[in-house]
Amino acid sequence: MSATAAEKNDSAPPSPIDPKGQDTFNDTVSDQALNKNDPDAEFGGTEARKRLERKLLMKLDLRFLIMVFIYILNYIDRNNAGAARLKGFEADLHLKGNEFATLLSILYVGYIIMQVPSNMILNYIGKPSLYLPACMVVWGVISCLTGITTNFTGALLTRFFLGFVEAAFFPGALFLLSKWYTRKELGLRTAVLYCGNLSSNAFGNLLAAGILGGMQGKLGHAAWRWLFYIEGALTVAVALIAIFILPDFPETTTWLSPMERRLAQVRMAEEVGESDSDTKDESIWTGLILAVKDWRVWFMSLALTSQVVGLSFNAYFPTLTATLGYKTTVSLLLCAPPWAFACIVAFANARHADATGERFFHISGSLFAGMVGMIISLATMNTAARYIALFLQAQSYAGFIVFYSWISNTFPRPPAKRAVALALINAFSQLGNIAGSYVWPKPWGPSYRKSYGITISCFGAAIVMCFILRQHLIALNKRMDEGQEEEFMQRRAAILEAAQLEGISEEEAIRRAKGFRYVY
Repeated sequence: MSATAAEKNDSAPPSPIDPKGQDTFNDTVSDQALNKNDPDAEFGGTEARKRLERKLLMKLDLRFLIMVFIYILNYIDRNNAGAARLKGFEADLHLKGNEFATLLSILYVGYIIMQVPSNMILNYIGKPSLYLPACMVVWGVISCLTGITTNFTGALLTRFFLGFVEAAFFPGALFLLSKWYTRKELGLRTAVLYCGNLSSNAFGNLLAAGILGGMQGKLGHAAWRWLFYIEGALTVAVALIAIFILPDFPETTTWLSPMERRLAQVRMAEEVGESDSDTKDESIWTGLILAVKDWRVWFMSLALTSQVVGLSFNAYFPTLTATLGYKTTVSLLLCAPPWAFACIVAFANARHADATGERFFHISGSLFAGMVGMIISLATMNTAARYIALFLQAQSYAGFIVFYSWISNTFPRPPAKRAVALALINAFSQLGNIAGSYVWPKPWGPSYRKSYGITISCFGAAIVMCFILRQHLIALNKRMDEGQEEEFMQRRAAILEAAQLEGISEEEAIRRAKGFRYVY
């Protein structure tokens, strides 16, 4: 980038991008743009690079939109048992005691087991456009099979394997986003992705209301069975479309031009001063070892788990709206507005977090507002007050989403470690969903004061842990300011690879690596 085209031809090692495409591009740019003092010379100059970058991001954003729809279906298939419960699910399967809560929690056992291996496989094969839709087809079929179960054992097995296969999507999606977007872009894209989760609470309950209200007895099947059939079939249909839309990694995506692929790689190399690819000495097992040995992975796992327990009201949202005193269909329809509000807040919060480069206050502020909503629900049975409280509780996801982007920011390199860290932290946090399944027993209703006491405590603990992590990252940045170099020098091979990728000197690559700082 700082060298001229002639210098690159004479001395630089071969580009990992198609050389024919690179030569064709270089032949078309002006001599002025290829001035050696221009760091964006190979892209035709600064303005040309900006135009190319906008075009690249537009392509990526449009294609990544399908992941929002996938996540809607992922979460609908995971949580539709809550809606089915309102229309005879428990009675038809002869469930008693805590068996329904067990059906909810067993899903997360499979979900926990498979997340880390799945992300290791995804990073190794480098083909998310095939791997993620294939998993999606399987979980759609399993969701359909839930509709034919006749007892607790059958439902238990389908729920376990549903979680086992669904585990591939969310950590895989987070890792895929982190391969394409910089720190200033990732928070917003994570929020857009997670809006699929939040929208599922609105859209899923609207869909459930329609199916449960209009399909009872059709072809001799109960309405709750049709719920699983229809939603599972939708999942399979979207999966087949996703194969042709989802991108792979920057170095393996074929529908980008050679210059766009190179720019995608250079952007990520510039981000932390080293390439976003594993060196030849770094295997998927290396990433596992690095992640397991880093205490911050476990600390963030505990912080996220605490948030997940605090957010456990999500799976019981139809039950909570039912405490307002309305009939089943109305209760399901009342679920939609709080989650629509949560989407708006999450989008605005993530965008501001990206713009300011701040994480802690964007997380803790949202969680604190959620605590206020829980205190209102705990303190009164007034219908209007409790419904407003549900809006405050739902927007807690705005902070939760920013936390996910904070994970990627805290473990930027190597990719093998980041892939495992994202999956391990998310998998560990699912223990919170298992515990959360037992936080809302029927005998504690309709006020659920004990339940809200637990969730308030968990949010408070999460805020304290996030503050501790913030102070740690500030201390690390201070050490870097003082010139302590051991952390980035451990990745010297990747820094040199970035120098080759960007076409800059080794000294310049090291200078850029020294400029990396954690966000907090």
